[in-house]
Amino acid sequence: MTHTSTPGPRSHAPPGPLPADRRSLTPDLARGVMLLLIALAHTHLFTEFIGGPGNTSAIADQITTAGTVMFVDLRAYPLFATLFGYGVAQIYRRRSEQGYAWPRTRDLLRRRGLWLIVFGLVHTALLFPADILAVYGLVTLLLMGVLRLRDRTLMILAAALLPLAVAFHSLVAVTTGRNMPLLPDGFVNELFFRLTLFSVLSVIMVVSTLVPFLIGVLAARHRILEQPHEHLRLLRWTASIGIPLAALGGLPLALDKAGVWTDVAPGDIMITSALHQVSGYAGGLGYAALIALVAVRLTGRPGPVTNALAALGQRSMTFYLAQSVAWAVLFSSYTLNLHQTSPAVGVGIAVAVWLTTVVLADLMRRRGVRGPAEVALRRLTYRGGPNTTGNGRE
Repeated sequence: MTHTSTPGPRSHAPPGPLPADRRSLTPDLARGVMLLLIALAHTHLFTEFIGGPGNTSAIADQITTAGTVMFVDLRAYPLFATLFGYGVAQIYRRRSEQGYAWPRTRDLLRRRGLWLIVFGLVHTALLFPADILAVYGLVTLLLMGVLRLRDRTLMILAAALLPLAVAFHSLVAVTTGRNMPLLPDGFVNELFFRLTLFSVLSVIMVVSTLVPFLIGVLAARHRILEQPHEHLRLLRWTASIGIPLAALGGLPLALDKAGVWTDVAPGDIMITSALHQVSGYAGGLGYAALIALVAVRLTGRPGPVTNALAALGQRSMTFYLAQSVAWAVLFSSYTLNLHQTSPAVGVGIAVAVWLTTVVLADLMRRRGVRGPAEVALRRLTYRGGPNTTGNGRE
């Protein structure tokens, strides 16, 4: 059963990047804010690796850890995955509107997915063990066919995958318990550590991506983020329910991770992990809805902060990779080796790194410079065919 939209005859010239003045504010703003959540999640990951046990003994660290679990961990990732699905569906829609047949669009998405895998594996080996680019490339290859499904089929598929994803995460939590591998010393040791850890994390991340990816595809089909003023009721309900639900659902695991709840049985771990995972999906959607509501108020009234955040969102892949360069410089054993970093200090580092990327992205916007990672991916995907000048990305 396929989504029935038959494009009329159009030019088959490869589409160039969407000009900045035609871009919707909401997706770019969401990606810019999302990178703050990603930075917070990643620094928390590094404090777990490098700081080792006992990092949450201070009250500030306990509060930081609990807050990160309730509002960031497995909340930022569903937001990111939803936006990824939204973007893939946008590519399909725009090419359909320009008259491209499905086989040509499928070939383009396949090339894009394969290059994302290449980018991600290089990123993993050199910089960061929890890469998402390779995961998203694999998801693109696996799920590109859902772009042609009807709305109802998409919703049924997402509903069927949700309990499977939650059960999988619960099983992983019970199996691993509190065991967290520590980052080793030395460039070669870290390289093998990253590749080994990624082989495990990538499976978990693929499972975590499936449901929000499908929701992103469905949202893009109805242009919810591009035309948020037409979906205000849905957005208000999603934000007002999703974010509090994420906080409440993450509270039991937050108490565990912060060391407040000390007598945790294996059965408790399974339940708290399931609550954390399913409420995280709600939180990611809630964040997207809240950003869309803010964007409705900001549209037509651009300011320096809004422009800078949107510029960061337009270059999200470039600055996602730039964050990893910062983590390598700050945390690797062969660079600054901040091995005593606590979760509370990690939050300050994350915010500082993110603010730096906001400033750099705005400078690039003012000079009309696109993100180099976006430019490279586009040229490789389209094999040099489309025009690669201008701001923004498809």
